[in-house]
Amino acid sequence: MQLYSIDTGYFKLDGGAMFGVVPKSIWNKINPADENNLCSWAMRCLLVEEGKRLVLIDCGMGNKQSEKFFSHYEPHGSKNLEASLHEFGFVADDITDVFLTHLHFDHCGGAIRFDELHKPVPAFRNATYYSCEKHWLTATKPNQREKASFLKENIIPIQESGQLKMLKEGDELFPGFKTIFVDGHTDAMMLPIIQYGNQTIAYMADLIPSAGHIPIPYVMAYDIRPLISLQEKETFLNMAYANNYSLFFEHDPKIELCNLVKTDRGIRMGEAITLQDL
Repeated sequence: MQLYSIDTGYFKLDGGAMFGVVPKSIWNKINPADENNLCSWAMRCLLVEEGKRLVLIDCGMGNKQSEKFFSHYEPHGSKNLEASLHEFGFVADDITDVFLTHLHFDHCGGAIRFDELHKPVPAFRNATYYSCEKHWLTATKPNQREKASFLKENIIPIQESGQLKMLKEGDELFPGFKTIFVDGHTDAMMLPIIQYGNQTIAYMADLIPSAGHIPIPYVMAYDIRPLISLQEKETFLNMAYANNYSLFFEHDPKIELCNLVKTDRGIRMGEAITLQDL
């Protein structure tokens, strides 16, 4: 097995929304805001090569939304999904599986592109796309809180293509690639847990979007059930520490992975590492 960190660029979100009840005087030291209170966040995906399979976990926000839409999020950075794949010698048609942790636009927008007739089509025409029944229902019949994050042009064409497959909690794409479900951020967000040699890599999606979110109370205002997020984070971090997991961060602007240590304040980030260090 080989793992590749895929840089799909950066975007900006309100720092207060990202850190919830944590005061700005604290979180601003972790991820400084600009004059509009916006912080830069990565959209870091993970590519898993196992035998003849090439699994892409999440795929950034893509580039098909309107200029007005992008003006709210200020996408920036020198990389994009296509360029990052090329950097490792791959193209979109090589992808065999697209694992979508959840269907918020910054995680699945790159799954669909517009063709020459401006028709939405799968960006990975040879891939099977994975979601789950509970989350798909949430995304296609969204609540008012999440409605702006679930864009139908990112979601419905996946199903219409016939390339969609639903997973159940605990399902493995292949031995060494299993999933756990969490419900605090959104219904049934799927987190891949990957056995990589002697290491276990947990792809954190939006349960712990950055290293700065490891402390239990640091929960995003975007989470639909923040108290459930607290419980899920505590349970997960205890399990991850006990089993020596390395956490892979989708949104941390600087830190790709870290291991964990136990302190008198609880479980915290240990050493910041990269896939090349493993």
